[in-house]
Amino acid sequence: MPPEGLPAGARFAVLASGSGTNLQALLDAYPGHVAVVAGDRKEAYAFERARRAGVPVEHVDPRGFQTREDYDRELAERVAAYDVGLVVGAGYMRILSRAFLDRFPAILNVHPSLLPAFRGLNAVRRALEAGVGETGVTVHFMTEEVDAGPVVSQERVPVLPGDTEESLLERLHPVEHRLLVRAVADYFWGRVRP
Repeated sequence: MPPEGLPAGARFAVLASGSGTNLQALLDAYPGHVAVVAGDRKEAYAFERARRAGVPVEHVDPRGFQTREDYDRELAERVAAYDVGLVVGAGYMRILSRAFLDRFPAILNVHPSLLPAFRGLNAVRRALEAGVGETGVTVHFMTEEVDAGPVVSQERVPVLPGDTEESLLERLHPVEHRLLVRAVADYFWGRVRP
């Protein structure tokens, strides 16, 4: 649990493409503050987690949009309709363009590496392939450049002998959850700014 709640009226959106474990951590920590969950994959279990929590879901299918910017404008319109003060990328697997980024005061993202190391996809697998002795988790503000925005927080996680992608992810997930929950509070209480 976070050390504190959020200010009254704090509302944020979550973007997700997958199973939604980071989303679940946010739902558990801040019930009533997640205004909408949006994403690109209709089958994402994150949407089921949102529905179970009574949170509206906005699925925006990327098919049918001519450009990434067209898609992002539609996604931004849908999210902005919920009057949110922050957007959180929690396992959202699309790169956001200025068409989305410019619509919101801030967008936080969580990434399973110690940025700037292993930016982009398959960070855990690439860390293992590189033979590093440690990796970790970074929460940062999103920019157009992938995983290159200002860092909010980082925590190191050792890579153990015999680690697989699955075993390392198992140790990284609780760190992701803790750092992301704390970063949302830090943002709304004014302790971090993009």
